[in-house]
Amino acid sequence: MKKRHLFVAASAFMLLAACNSSNDGNGQENTSEDGNSDTGSITVTDIQGEQTFTEPAKRVVALDWTYVENLLALGVQPVGVADVENYHKWVDIREELSDDVVDVGLRTEPNLEAIAQLEPDLIISANYRSENIEQELKDIAPMLIFDPYPEESKGITHYEEMETTFREMAKVLDKEAEGEAILAELDEKYEEGKEKIESMDLETRDFVLTMAYTDNQAPVFRLFNPNGMAPAILEKIGLNNAYDSGSFELYGYATTGVEELLSVEDANFLHIVQDDDGLFEEGLANNAVWNDLNFVKEGRVYALGGDTWPYGGPLSAMTLIDRTVEALDQ
Repeated sequence: MKKRHLFVAASAFMLLAACNSSNDGNGQENTSEDGNSDTGSITVTDIQGEQTFTEPAKRVVALDWTYVENLLALGVQPVGVADVENYHKWVDIREELSDDVVDVGLRTEPNLEAIAQLEPDLIISANYRSENIEQELKDIAPMLIFDPYPEESKGITHYEEMETTFREMAKVLDKEAEGEAILAELDEKYEEGKEKIESMDLETRDFVLTMAYTDNQAPVFRLFNPNGMAPAILEKIGLNNAYDSGSFELYGYATTGVEELLSVEDANFLHIVQDDDGLFEEGLANNAVWNDLNFVKEGRVYALGGDTWPYGGPLSAMTLIDRTVEALDQ
């Protein structure tokens, strides 16, 4: 793979800078509702506020998998991605990541030199992943920083944030039409999923969704809460989330043990578990509480696959819908 010389921050800002948009003489930028000004510049909003770009981004590094997925959905291959190997392990969407994409290290600890060598004109990251190295990243290229897990006080749900961020990314890439087409397709997917669920003779449409794993030989369940994005997606196809931790969960789930499942044992149990985890074969096979749960005894435990990503964008939402419908239709 071709390596480029160390990126010089000043040159990057010639392409993508926080420069001013056009001015109407009254100190107001002439920016249309779609974020594009009459000078051809693009205004995008992230957690830093409005940022104006002189032209669409072309060479993008994504440090969180949600933004990788969004780029692919919009028809753009990133030049660099954090933790490519585990992206393939955890995220399955219809658009493939090119083999040419450079792995720039861990999501929690990206390799700054590797990123600089790619000479990106944009770096996209989640706030909680980049806060300790934000300035170093901005010395390489301009950044868009999003908050995929807004606090309750922000007045925006995780699902709404997903759509908002997707649209902002579409703007900076000059792919707004493509973005709206993807969101429209997602809406169609909801309707299709809802029709299929209605046609099934399900004992119940209540569900509990978990991403589960083994930790220190003990089963751990991330049970998705009503404020999480994944339950919101499944409720759009006519299912009912049966789990509620009783409080707002920042990341959209509560981490529990098997005993917590007693409160939702009459629901359908949907799980995301890696194939090599051994959770069911080793951790739960002889667990008396697990084996006595109604959804276990009545055969309402449904595997969605370890690469069903419940924190992603529109394409991951489509995967979640397809796999849920397929699993329940057994």
